[in-house]
Amino acid sequence: MKIPFSPPFIDDAVINEVTETLRSGWITTGPKCKALESEIQKLSGAGSVLTVNSWTSGAILVLTWLGLKDGDEVIVPAYTYSATALAVLHAGGTPVMVDVNEDFNISVEQIKKAITPRTKAIIPVDIAGYPCDYDAIMALVKSPDIMAKYEATSPIQRQLGRILVLSDAAHSIGAHYTETRRAGGVTDIAIFSLHAVKNITSAEGGAICLNLPEPFDNETLYTQLRQFSLNCQTKDAFSKSKAGGWRYDITGMGFKMNMADVNAAIALAQIRQIDKLYAERKRVFERYATLLGKYPWAMIPPTVNAQGKESSYHIFALRIKGITEEQRDQMIDLIASREVAVNVHFIPMPMLTLFKGLGYKITDYPQAYANYAHEISLPIYPQLTNEMVDIVVDAVVKAYDNVILNHQ
Repeated sequence: MKIPFSPPFIDDAVINEVTETLRSGWITTGPKCKALESEIQKLSGAGSVLTVNSWTSGAILVLTWLGLKDGDEVIVPAYTYSATALAVLHAGGTPVMVDVNEDFNISVEQIKKAITPRTKAIIPVDIAGYPCDYDAIMALVKSPDIMAKYEATSPIQRQLGRILVLSDAAHSIGAHYTETRRAGGVTDIAIFSLHAVKNITSAEGGAICLNLPEPFDNETLYTQLRQFSLNCQTKDAFSKSKAGGWRYDITGMGFKMNMADVNAAIALAQIRQIDKLYAERKRVFERYATLLGKYPWAMIPPTVNAQGKESSYHIFALRIKGITEEQRDQMIDLIASREVAVNVHFIPMPMLTLFKGLGYKITDYPQAYANYAHEISLPIYPQLTNEMVDIVVDAVVKAYDNVILNHQ
């Protein structure tokens, strides 16, 4: 049986929502985007939500609004997808990479060591959908000794008066931070990805969740960022299309980063079913954990803790104890030969050509490398049946036996 890695969830509800949009005569930014923003706001508890055309665009938009200048630093984990650091570079800042914990997420201890007067933001990443330790990170940026180091280089930075915490929640829509707080609602700003492989997808897209403290007004900021995402045009296309509504102005140098209604329709139909989709992902995860948990070489990824934190079950990031990177690659080849698609999340950024050229060295991030060298991401999605899960597990076990046991 051929098992793909991460097909999108497309049912009749999704098809009907998209068809309705196509037949409406309006397919770019409009009422479907607003409806999706409302659903994400309700789910996350965010102060306000703006949809954009990708996570990366959203991060560039926010960091540009923050007013990054040459020499300004943004702390990011070395273990994440490249977009986390690329957004910083595109916005004019310098990514400062730090190591991660064994649970894949950024080390608060390493963040503290990396903070300088040039630090303007921290971007923790919820790897595989398991939220970072945001209480500790928020407490850190608000602590008197860290605030005393802070040197603002833009009006927005001066207004905030401390380091901004921007959660890379690309994997964690639907995750719980505590029993009553959800991903997207616990940091200054959080950004979800709605890319094709994510739990909720718009094919391509992202959603910026705004939770800034006073004196900021998140509804006002929503309006500003929305305009900024539309080339700083004072009217969106939907408003301009109304009779007599043609006149507009351009008030600054903005971007073209808006989401289209035809994309929003896909995610809108999915997010209205998120409880069901979440439960199905959890079923798959727990079956993997049960079947693989009996093998001493299998490291089951984190999902819950005593405080109520719970993953979104986006990725089953299995790690294999005691193997080398080369052995991991051999296992993946054998699994693939059985028509089971797996992946690796992620190649640490210091191992990539661009970042090596900028001077980053993987030897500075030993835990990031260890997580990567041992990791195999297994398929996890609602359409995966228990029989398919069993086939994946069998492929993994046989690959381990072939690569490790037959060579001992």
